[in-house]
This record gives sequence, structure tokens and C-alpha cells, in this order.
Amino acid sequence: MRLLVDISKKQFTVAKAAEEKLDQDGRQRKDRLTQEPLWTVQLFALDDKGGDVIMVTVAGSAPKVTVGQSVTPVELEAIPWAQGTRNGTAFRATSLTSLAAAKAA
Repeated sequence: MRLLVDISKKQFTVAKAAEEKLDQDGRQRKDRLTQEPLWTVQLFALDDKGGDVIMVTVAGSAPKVTVGQSVTPVELEAIPWAQGTRNGTAFRATSLTSLAAAKAA
């Protein structure tokens, strides 16, 4: 089951540029199904209750985003995880769209 996040009332700003998502051996991870390389982008998510910093994983070519740029994560998915006594939520998007590009279209 996919848990898609309702982003209709949220704003996202790139807080840290895209980086390769690495495994424990320092190699770039790949998507299990498509074998496309994985990238992580740190985003600042803001709504009327405040803001949070989240790491979003994207598959494919490196997202062309810059720090401070407003973006929209397409099909933002929340993925709960647990490992031993640790747990949290990972985020994944199919892509990141620049708000400037979206307004121009």
C-alpha cells in the first residue's frame, strides 16, 4: 500500500542540494525495480502549523534543484520503517518540480 502525502497546503524549499544515496560500502544505491540511481534532497516543508526538514529520495538522474528553490515533490510518499529499537518515516517522490517551471506551464 502506498501512503501518499497530501501536499496541497504545504510549501517545500530545497535546503540542501541533491546527493547520491549511498549504501554502507559507499556505492550509490539503485531502485530495486528499475535499477535507476537514487538521490536524496533535503527539503524544508512548511504549513500553517510550522516547518520540518525532511529527506526525500528520488530515482533517476540527479534532480536539477538549487538551495532556496521552491519545489513540489510529485507523488510524495511516506514510508514507515523500523529497525530494532529505531523507527521513523522515509519520504520518496517520483520527481521534484520547480514552482517557477510549473507556473510558466
